[in-house]
Amino acid sequence: MIVKILKGFLLGIIANVIGTYLYVYFFAPYSFETMMETAVEQGYMGGLIGLGAVLNLLLFFFFLTTKLFKFKKIPQPYEARGVLMATILAALAVLYFEF
Repeated sequence: MIVKILKGFLLGIIANVIGTYLYVYFFAPYSFETMMETAVEQGYMGGLIGLGAVLNLLLFFFFLTTKLFKFKKIPQPYEARGVLMATILAALAVLYFEF
């Protein structure tokens, strides 16, 4: 059980990092490193983390769904709990960077 929650937590953190990177890659005029430095200096790093957490929503519902297209799968509530914990950690990071 603990291993399943840890798996979901790590996948949630990875999804958040990938979501942040994809947002910066597609919508930012600068490179990733420059954008991260600018975000910390100008105070919108929390917004970037929050936008990156959108992928956690998809991951959360993937773990809870029982049907994926034509295939049936077993819901994985413990992994979904881990993703929820990663999302709460992202929310705390947003609070830290915004205030």
